[in-house]
Amino acid sequence: MALIGQMRHRVVVENPTAAADGDGGYADSYAAVAPSPVWASIEPATAGVIEQQVGNQIEAGVTHLVTMRWHAGVTTKTRLTFGSRRLFVRGLQKIHEVGEWLVCSCEEFV
Repeated sequence: MALIGQMRHRVVVENPTAAADGDGGYADSYAAVAPSPVWASIEPATAGVIEQQVGNQIEAGVTHLVTMRWHAGVTTKTRLTFGSRRLFVRGLQKIHEVGEWLVCSCEEFV
């Protein structure tokens, strides 16, 4: 689990919304969830890091693990934006089940 001093990245927490496309339909987009941005730790998802953080729950396509304070708005539909990078949440784990820390298994699309 990351310590406060390791939370050196600012990420924007975004959830999907349906926006009118002007032709009577809707287009999917993302909107920031308040409070955002949040401090987080971003690590490459190597096998050793995944095993240490989330046990044997390895998901295909996971490229990064993002640790942050627990945030009620984060789901498996959430996108985390870090600069120009987009990390899509594929799995969640509350550390110690007390709702203080959250580890997100994320997949980055380039």
